[in-house]
Amino acid sequence: MGSCSPRARQELLVLLSVWLWVGSTQPTPPAPTHGPGPQLKFRLAGYPRKHNEGRVEVFYNDEWGTICDDDFTLANAHVLCRHLGFVAATGWAHSAKYGKGVGRIWLDNVNCAGGEKSIGDCKHRGWGNSDCSHEEDAGVICKDERIPGFKDSNIIESEQSHVEEVRLRPVVAGGRRQLPVTEGIVEVRYKDGWAQICDEGWNSQNSRVICGMMGFPAEKKVNRNFYKRLRRAAGMKGRSLRPGSRLFTERQQLNYRLHSVSCAGTEVHLSMCAFEFYQGNTSAACGAGMPAVVSCVPGPLFATGSAHKKKQRQQQQGQPRIRLKGGAKVGEGRVEVLKSSEWGTICDDRWNLLSASVVCRELGFGSAKEALTGARMGQGTGPIHLNEVQCLGTEKSLWSCPFKNITQEDCKHTEDAAIRCNIPYMGYETLIRLAGGRTAFEGRVEVKRGSKWGTVCSDGWTTKEAMVACRQLGLGYSLHAVTETWYWDASNVTEMVLSGVKCAGHEMALSHCRHHGPRLSCRNTGTRFAAGVICSETASDLLLHAPLVQETAYIEDRPLHMLYCAAEENCLSSSARLANWPYGHRRLLRFSSQIHNNGRADFRPKAGRHSWVWHECHRHYHSMDIFTHYDILTPNGTKVAEGHKASFCLEDTECEEDVAKRYECANFGEQGITVGCWDLYRHDIDCQWIDITDVKPGNYILQVVINPNFEVAESDFTNNAMKCNCKYDGHRIWVHSCHIGDALSEEANKRFEQYPGQLNNQIS
Repeated sequence: MGSCSPRARQELLVLLSVWLWVGSTQPTPPAPTHGPGPQLKFRLAGYPRKHNEGRVEVFYNDEWGTICDDDFTLANAHVLCRHLGFVAATGWAHSAKYGKGVGRIWLDNVNCAGGEKSIGDCKHRGWGNSDCSHEEDAGVICKDERIPGFKDSNIIESEQSHVEEVRLRPVVAGGRRQLPVTEGIVEVRYKDGWAQICDEGWNSQNSRVICGMMGFPAEKKVNRNFYKRLRRAAGMKGRSLRPGSRLFTERQQLNYRLHSVSCAGTEVHLSMCAFEFYQGNTSAACGAGMPAVVSCVPGPLFATGSAHKKKQRQQQQGQPRIRLKGGAKVGEGRVEVLKSSEWGTICDDRWNLLSASVVCRELGFGSAKEALTGARMGQGTGPIHLNEVQCLGTEKSLWSCPFKNITQEDCKHTEDAAIRCNIPYMGYETLIRLAGGRTAFEGRVEVKRGSKWGTVCSDGWTTKEAMVACRQLGLGYSLHAVTETWYWDASNVTEMVLSGVKCAGHEMALSHCRHHGPRLSCRNTGTRFAAGVICSETASDLLLHAPLVQETAYIEDRPLHMLYCAAEENCLSSSARLANWPYGHRRLLRFSSQIHNNGRADFRPKAGRHSWVWHECHRHYHSMDIFTHYDILTPNGTKVAEGHKASFCLEDTECEEDVAKRYECANFGEQGITVGCWDLYRHDIDCQWIDITDVKPGNYILQVVINPNFEVAESDFTNNAMKCNCKYDGHRIWVHSCHIGDALSEEANKRFEQYPGQLNNQIS
């Protein structure tokens, strides 16, 4: 029996802090145009990852650096994986999926054919010539198969010093059928099978780490005597109880792999704990113990049974002070916290896995898989409440961790912190598949109902339902909700099994949405009208700049003879049709709207330019039927006036520093809003108003909603509405307290919508 020396433990930590050093199989020349150079070395880095994936780092000119993801392809990944000693690539990653590197960005715009012996033989901009930041570091996923004979002394990978896969194997018959698995024997992947851990000295901290890895926020005590009796009943030589009985164990010889496990309880992976490996013959190992068994407490989203649901209701009482926004999957997103009745973000300075794990567990998930920096889940709005959060990992809440209050100079929203949490395996992805698409990200949606696969009726199939389908498939966001799928092959499945699907958009599976059940009802049957999706790993996120609305709002009485174009485009209230044209006027509430794209993909109109509508009167193309709703509401929510604006011209008016404009409407140009840019509709543009001619004096709410019909996919629809308080005295209007709809606490919103009235004209 061997033990793990301090040096070996250090190597384990080095492995998990993500350095996998590898060199090329032969001396690799740099790009031909640069003459002979030193031998290139490569390594994989980042966290979390397996040994065959990670951020690509290259050693050139005596310095380690990264590769930019611009124009990156699978062919590039093939060349790099062969450098690293793997036979081929199965994929690649962009946008610093494995974390941001440091040092130089050695290569940019790499273009390989796929057969090159060296990355230096591929076309590129030249060594060290790049216009990228480390937020664009490229990564690769290599096929887990080594090139025969490949050897490299720098590989920190040995059979004795790493543990990658861990599972809970239930031994209670009912537990095998029920997901999530909350209790079972802890097993680690070993060679082509699974091995056990001896429970001698096993404690609650070890269990906490395992539960965190499995997606559970906490552990609970296990009845060890129950498992001892079970083991005795099954016999020590592989005999088992009848499969029909309540308890049984698999007919297998125990194969112990680890012992003397000692975790602090704050680790995000078992490999980060101190432990020892059994060596040689393990049949007589763990003589005084038994396999380690762990029982976990599921979070509210994954709780089952009446007792769990009661606890879930208790946990949901009172508004939480922390939430995730902008993530495609459950358990991931930008971290937002509630302070002084206002939601805000966290600066990523010193943001790490310990702090991220505290957030994950507080929200009912397991430990953190990733602590993301640099607004990787999109930029938030409003204040940045916390900076330099430094949790120990044992805290029950993020608010118990030390942190610094923010100052305006410290951070920007480009530094918003985000997380990805471990969540329990629920098997939802096994009940859905895509068929007929050109890529793995698109196709006709097929679901499994009982033992039968079939299509979904496309009646009422919208972006929200498509979002749930893409989430269940693990493919990110919905780019398009497809209602006609005649152009996708339908040779394998033609029967419909699900109709009437209506989702809120946050569900984990289509089966969680409302639907018709076994009695199907569909207006158009057949695969031609089946539901389909096109999914994407990234999405846009539009939001209105609320302070500008407040600063620019005013009333104008505009003569009717100047409103013919506006009337033609239905930008006036319905009573305008009864007016004495061209005499008289309409009273308009005007304001500027500045619409930002804070997401991770450009916002593009759903309709292609072939279907844009030309409006001769204003001489512009409409690329969306309805882009924005403007409403005046009473404090109890009754609508008293409304306006709407089609997308006159969706373009990049201005952009953040270092972001280039891409969209311009002139000369029938492409329309859209680039990430990091905004589209400004000035207050003096036609239809940039609400017709309030018929509104009586009083206290109101001004509400603006972007993309109201969810025509275009976004990573977060909850921030599309903006609200302001208004006081109208019949002559003037005061607009104040403008904010994004979900920016305030529930209590503050309730006070806002029961606004008692403006007492003077001093707007605070």
